[in-house]
Amino acid sequence: MPRQLLIYDSVVPLSAARHLQCSVEIGGTYEFSGKVNSVPLMAVEFPQAASEYAVVFAGNDDSLMPAVILGIRDTENLFVGKESAWDAKYIPAFVRRYPFVFSANPDGQRLTLCIDEEFSGFNREGRGQRLFEDSGRPSGYVDNVLKFLQEYQAQFVRTQALCKKIRELDLLEPMQAQVEMTSGGRLALGGFMAVSRQKLKALPAETLAKLAQTDELELLYLHLYSMRNFVNLRDRLAVVEGGKQTRETGAAPADAPRPNGALSSAPDGDGAPGAAAG
Repeated sequence: MPRQLLIYDSVVPLSAARHLQCSVEIGGTYEFSGKVNSVPLMAVEFPQAASEYAVVFAGNDDSLMPAVILGIRDTENLFVGKESAWDAKYIPAFVRRYPFVFSANPDGQRLTLCIDEEFSGFNREGRGQRLFEDSGRPSGYVDNVLKFLQEYQAQFVRTQALCKKIRELDLLEPMQAQVEMTSGGRLALGGFMAVSRQKLKALPAETLAKLAQTDELELLYLHLYSMRNFVNLRDRLAVVEGGKQTRETGAAPADAPRPNGALSSAPDGDGAPGAAAG
């Protein structure tokens, strides 16, 4: 299937006819996300994510979405550590919902619950949580998955509204992150945008007041605060490189740059933004 779904390989609609005797065993491994360097983030996740990840914006026009940067190189997630465990306190909802995802029909009016049958925990031997009862009714586990994804979808719509407002206010500028290794090599990450502090400060007082009333101003400053976490990516990369030291990590203008617990407080993977490494 298209890699536009990032971490999904073989998505099919969940049905009793196909999956009556199937189960999923959710463990602590995040190997499935080890080769993505960014994943979408919902606006409601900013408070939890901003302390650990660089939160940016990627995409164009209607596809614009927030994302967290997970690595400097294209196919490297620096947050998947030893034994494929997630090496951070907060795990983005996009990752936590795996191996499940909603698929929309052509007119976007109907959502169908799907599962990635290539997920290592998907099985027909009864390991983990059953997907259906013997009667063919979805199990309680699947009921909880549905609730999680319904909230995820609702937050996606709210995040789209935030992105639309940011575009209308013309607050974004292209950015690029650079990491210079003391060994002489240099890595650059582009293809994303950030809010311009100057443009934000220049907004009329009335506009700023409205943004504050809707808590959107707080989200924008959380995004700006999170940009300092590019330094943490440098340190993580140094560990991966065997302890080699790196320096001069930062973001600059480009022309200069699973269902457990609450959602956090997450769109379909289709068209999910991703940062490009160079």
